[in-house]
Amino acid sequence: MGEQIKNVFISHVHEDDAGLADLKSLLSKNGMAIRDSSINSSNPNNASDPDYIKSSMLAPQINWAGTFLVYVSPKTKDSDWVNWEIEYAAKQGKRIVGVWEHGAKDCELPSALKEYADSIVGWHGNSIIDAIVGERDTWENQDGSPCAPVPLKRHPC
Repeated sequence: MGEQIKNVFISHVHEDDAGLADLKSLLSKNGMAIRDSSINSSNPNNASDPDYIKSSMLAPQINWAGTFLVYVSPKTKDSDWVNWEIEYAAKQGKRIVGVWEHGAKDCELPSALKEYADSIVGWHGNSIIDAIVGERDTWENQDGSPCAPVPLKRHPC
């Protein structure tokens, strides 16, 4: 059987652009090619108006993607852009998967990811692929071990 191909948007901070190539390589080695619509150094954003960036650049790219990934590194939690992208993806009903940066230690999750993630996985190709295709809804620590239970907000019916 050939390689699976998935359309994704990878939310990240620009300092982590090199890690996106590592993530794509890891997935490819495990049988999945991804088409990434995120804004990164190979697909730069030269606009300066935040409203334009959100409505005309990010929103269409997120809408195009079948799955929304968040590349979780030490700097991700402080990014207003990453949190906005996650919240937008959640409003669009996207599957949201957090992927810990390779070798990540003591990272905190972005607040929106804590609220909306369907799955958070360690740096293991098969785990990431299972999360992307919806076969894994677990939350893992950076090393791939299970996270402690997370209290969920309850909403009235």
